[in-house]
Amino acid sequence: MSSMPPSPLRVTLGEDPPARLDKALARDVPEAAHLSRSRLARLIAEGAVLRAGVAVTDAKARVAAGEVFDIVVPEPEDVETVAEDIPLTILHEDEDLLVVDKPAGMVVHPAPGSPGGTLVNALLHHFGGNLSGVGGERRPGIVHRIDKDTSGLLVVAKSDRAHHGLAEQFAAHDVERRYLALCHGVPDRADPRLAGTRGISFDPGGVVKITTRLARHRTDRQRQAVFFDTGRHAVTRVTLERGFGTAAALVSCRLETGRTHQIRVHMAHAGHALIGDQVYGGRRRVSAAILGPDAAEAAAAFPRQALHAETLGFVHPASGETLRFRAEPPADFRALEQALRGREGA
Repeated sequence: MSSMPPSPLRVTLGEDPPARLDKALARDVPEAAHLSRSRLARLIAEGAVLRAGVAVTDAKARVAAGEVFDIVVPEPEDVETVAEDIPLTILHEDEDLLVVDKPAGMVVHPAPGSPGGTLVNALLHHFGGNLSGVGGERRPGIVHRIDKDTSGLLVVAKSDRAHHGLAEQFAAHDVERRYLALCHGVPDRADPRLAGTRGISFDPGGVVKITTRLARHRTDRQRQAVFFDTGRHAVTRVTLERGFGTAAALVSCRLETGRTHQIRVHMAHAGHALIGDQVYGGRRRVSAAILGPDAAEAAAAFPRQALHAETLGFVHPASGETLRFRAEPPADFRALEQALRGREGA
């Protein structure tokens, strides 16, 4: 690992920022930096947030669009998270980073409800102490996340230079991320309901473009919700890969941005919630009349959102080489897709 201290994180406030500094930074700081509002408040109080080289120590300080702040994140401390010998499917590893295929059901970071068995626990054992510093703690540099019940690819930094280089690419939306999903209904640009939904437009080739803002739900803080006047800018492009009658579809989703629950929220907003999504899918069911009882039963029994991070591409932050990885969907996803073929006989 490099012994050089990390460079300050520079944040330029976007249009119509919240009036106070901590809220404005929490909105506009790159998600890959893993700086929560509470952590930002501590950094402000510690004099680690600078405007034109001068520390701003009042979290309620007034701010304006276009102002630039430098956040000096201290050197990380060691964490007490226990290293656990958990098998990992690693597609690539070098001295700076690795790419792992996370199974569905594995939490990325330890939390009160999941103190062990997480990807971080497994990586701590695998790395043997060679870690980058993230969020004030010395731990694997996970610069993006996928939900517990989503399977697929993650890139993890092993060095500080890799962490900062990857974080910059994610912040600039330069990383290729393609997900496969099984959803209710069939997205079709000829559908007047879809075409008339706010935030929906169409790119060449029938690609559905979903453009909104996302923020925490106003009453349920565990959920995200679509907004158009607040929150973080979010863009998802959806391509129909295969329809199953009119009841369900296999789609690919390309992320231009990477907000929390983005695909799940956007697909629900478009009227095509993911099969198995208990949070955003409501009580929607696959039609047995269209696809047959076996397909309907398989969809109803699917225990998680049918979402898989299939493709991940980025520029190696040390070598400059363009890397691209692909992981096949897991067995449960493939079995559900096969069941949805239903009466097609395929």
